[in-house]
Amino acid sequence: MIVLPVDLTHDHASACARMLAQAVRAETGAVVVADASPLQKFDSSALAVLLECRREALLQRKSFAVKALPTRLRDLADLYGVASLLPDTA
Repeated sequence: MIVLPVDLTHDHASACARMLAQAVRAETGAVVVADASPLQKFDSSALAVLLECRREALLQRKSFAVKALPTRLRDLADLYGVASLLPDTA
């Protein structure tokens, strides 16, 4: 499982995406789960980071899911039409 940081805004998105992509490559299972429960401060950049993680997982022939995506971020994903790309683990 990869874990998102508490603060994931535009200022930190590029570095976070690189770090999480490396973590995705290191995952040994067939499913990569991103734990979003730590997220407290975020903007739409968090969606871009999650989508980058998903892309990296698919390149590694793994599926991707998100655990505990905050409601406001799920609403943004719905608004942008990408919610189906970020399935919940539940």
